[in-house]
Amino acid sequence: MNNCDNNIEYRIIPFRGIRYNHKKVKDLDKVICPPYDVITPQQREAYYNKSEHNIIRLEYTARNNEDAIKGKIYERAANTFQQWMANEVLFRDVDAAFYLHDYYFDNQGVKSKRRELIARVKLEPWYKNIYPHENTFPEAKSDRLSLMQACQVSFSSILVLYDSGKKLATILSRATESKPIIELSGSNEHHIVWAINENKLVNRISELLAPKPLFIADGHHRYETALTYQSECLNSLSSSERGEDVPGSNGREAFNYIMMNLVDFSDPGLLMSPIHRLVRGIEPSVLDKMREQLEKFFIVESVPITDMTLGSLKQNMPGEVSMAVLGLESQLITLLKEKQDDSIKSMMPENHTIAYNNLGTNLFNYIVLDKVLGIAKESDDIAYIADVDEAYQKIKEGAYQLAFLLTAPETESIKDVSFARERMPHKSTYFHPKLPTGLIINPLF
Repeated sequence: MNNCDNNIEYRIIPFRGIRYNHKKVKDLDKVICPPYDVITPQQREAYYNKSEHNIIRLEYTARNNEDAIKGKIYERAANTFQQWMANEVLFRDVDAAFYLHDYYFDNQGVKSKRRELIARVKLEPWYKNIYPHENTFPEAKSDRLSLMQACQVSFSSILVLYDSGKKLATILSRATESKPIIELSGSNEHHIVWAINENKLVNRISELLAPKPLFIADGHHRYETALTYQSECLNSLSSSERGEDVPGSNGREAFNYIMMNLVDFSDPGLLMSPIHRLVRGIEPSVLDKMREQLEKFFIVESVPITDMTLGSLKQNMPGEVSMAVLGLESQLITLLKEKQDDSIKSMMPENHTIAYNNLGTNLFNYIVLDKVLGIAKESDDIAYIADVDEAYQKIKEGAYQLAFLLTAPETESIKDVSFARERMPHKSTYFHPKLPTGLIINPLF
């Protein structure tokens, strides 16, 4: 089995991934799905119906309240996983490898590609070369931990960003000269995966990436879940009940690592969109005075709603526009530009960095929600949505009174906020497309 030089403890290592058997599963497009946390109940049913072997049956198996209370959903996923392994629907690679994934997708009518290196990365506490940028929630971590405990695998990876330079890019390009181990197309997407298991290449990749700080883009809950699982495994090994003959951890066990899809900050296919806000429950008297209140902080302009004006907001705000509002004025988009005075800066918290205060989500939270609407950011009257057309439809239907279309953070702001050990507000970033679940599975045994 190929692996890194045993004399060097690499932080980023290859692994023997589990994947679908082409002989058993002819159409791989029918068995992959997005990460669990972006799948609606309706979408889950659709993936169930797509194939009896769709990864949804492991990653996000059908559930009801009674089954959840009894833990049966996780037991069912574990039994299904073991059955698929026994029937060779899934198999484990013989050799450890880095997996190079080229992800081709359509972005607003433009063909794009994102290159990802799938690897195991040593689990470390936050800020020890691993940087978060968003907060997490206990409920989501509890669900993922129960699944990990039952199945002893991680089905979905996490998206992580790094700065590499040209050396690594050259090595990865060389790897694409070999024959892919996975290639599939479907639903405007195309995936190609190569296995990198030549010792010299593996060692060189590990050496180049080992000192790099890594920034979590998507998957904060999965990372913290893996830390908890690691702690449980280490406690189990050191338990006196296991007896003195049981050795402790050597640091190389699979549970000490997590699977990551590593993407260079400079990758042209790294796309980050804002997550917009829908608001309801606003009193008519507040709505009547809202434009007047907004003009205290912003230069306010209005443009007609057309396919062209809506389309321009799907990429990002045009020009110096900081935020756009749908629903405030009939058939008009209300555009907000920051004034060139200190009216906004004086309202932002003093104990945060400039990068934090400049985030579109904080402009919305501290100025619009707090000062103009008087609504708490944790209110149930606020919903989150990534699609501009869908946001507009919610306003037309009357499901919400206003839609606030925000700007996406710059990738540099992720570094600045993370290095300052700050966390962006909930739902500040939306990286797309989401990582597919089911291409490579990471065993923890």
